[in-house]
Amino acid sequence: MLLKTKIMKYINNQLVLAVLFAVSTIGFTNAQEIIKDSVKTKKPVYAAKKQKVDGIVATVGDYLILDSDIDKSYLELASQGNSVKDITRCQMLNSLLEDKLFAHQAVQDSIVVKDEEVKEKMNEQIAYMVEQIGSMEKVVQYFKKDTEEDFRSELFDIIKTNKLTGEMKRKIIEGVEITPEETRTFFKSISQDELPVFGAEMEVAQIVVQPKVTEEEKQRVINRLKEIKAEVLAGSSFKTRAVIYSDDRGSAANGGFYKINRKTQFVKEFKDVAFSLDEGEISEPFETEFGFHIIMVEKIKGQEVELRHILMMPKVSDKALKEAKEKITLIKSRIESGEISFADAARTLSDEKETRANGGILINPKTQDTHFELTKMDPSLYSEVSNLKDGAITAPILDDDPRSGKKYKIITVTNRIEEHTADYAKDYIKIKELALKEKQIKAITKWTNEKIKETYIKINGEYQDCLFSSNWLKK
Repeated sequence: MLLKTKIMKYINNQLVLAVLFAVSTIGFTNAQEIIKDSVKTKKPVYAAKKQKVDGIVATVGDYLILDSDIDKSYLELASQGNSVKDITRCQMLNSLLEDKLFAHQAVQDSIVVKDEEVKEKMNEQIAYMVEQIGSMEKVVQYFKKDTEEDFRSELFDIIKTNKLTGEMKRKIIEGVEITPEETRTFFKSISQDELPVFGAEMEVAQIVVQPKVTEEEKQRVINRLKEIKAEVLAGSSFKTRAVIYSDDRGSAANGGFYKINRKTQFVKEFKDVAFSLDEGEISEPFETEFGFHIIMVEKIKGQEVELRHILMMPKVSDKALKEAKEKITLIKSRIESGEISFADAARTLSDEKETRANGGILINPKTQDTHFELTKMDPSLYSEVSNLKDGAITAPILDDDPRSGKKYKIITVTNRIEEHTADYAKDYIKIKELALKEKQIKAITKWTNEKIKETYIKINGEYQDCLFSSNWLKK
């Protein structure tokens, strides 16, 4: 289908930007489809079987692309379990050219990627690779480097380039928005036989009971955070203490680091404190629904704040857990007896602010609507609801949420939607997302074509015979 081809070509561009030699993505990217006809060749150039001298095959601004870079692209795709037999070297080079063009322009536009961020990412990925392959020595051998130092140096450059590429692409599309009229026009432009088919979905609701924390336990956490603040003011490292003590599993490994702006999806209390601090200042302990925090602001860049934080969640006693389970069991009984509806119980008895006002209905974090496609549903949620009959409620589930700690919940399925062809009224949010993707594709394509004209680009040797999807040869 034309629509699918457009969207998959966009996804393909995202893939190659992220995985070309992307040691940086090993273990973190999923296999994605490669569009075989995205780049055609007059004379296909396949991966060389014989070893040959490494040489420069292309130059984009200040970046060089070596013949070995293309070999590494094949190696990386193969390591992800993808078949590379139908991917030509021209296609690989086309992707690398795009990668380097974005990175080169990011430098020209003074987009800064901090070395500290790159090193943190590099160390995470090396740790993962060592875990998967067995040792640092084996990792170095796998990627055909002579020494660990050579491997680290090359990996650092790759991660930095990928980060520059990502920041540049975000800059290009950050102002791209889609209106309801544009969404309607996009939908009407798709012929009836090319409309996308959306898979089976369901809507799910839950009620949550959070165990009560004693005031004594809260004060213990506040006192400990005050002690850590005093230690940092006396010269200790905030970053190190975040690694050791923070209960925020998403940022602890990075020393509690976040870069946020006013639109970042953080709770209001957190952003209010973050934007009230000066550079180098450390907040007093403050509470959010996730626990107690302290924040240290490292840098303020216009509307962005770079900060580190430590989260400590008060401990829940066995007695409080037992009481929470008893409470949610009683709620379940009242619903099943018909005394109260699930939605009304969620509105009046649930401790979860995000779903309470909506009768417990969950929002899909990927699509921001209430529909969960079965084939894309989080495995833990799927296991809890896949066999539920209409109107049935799960037994109380003990959930150890990495953000908010232990809690009990009950879940029900409120609506089932069978696989169906796209309908404008029912699937507006999904259609709007597809329309936005198409508009972003056009913005990136336009930007690429303009920058190719004004950037120094040279293609060498046999690769001049490639027919690229963009005018890299400037014919």
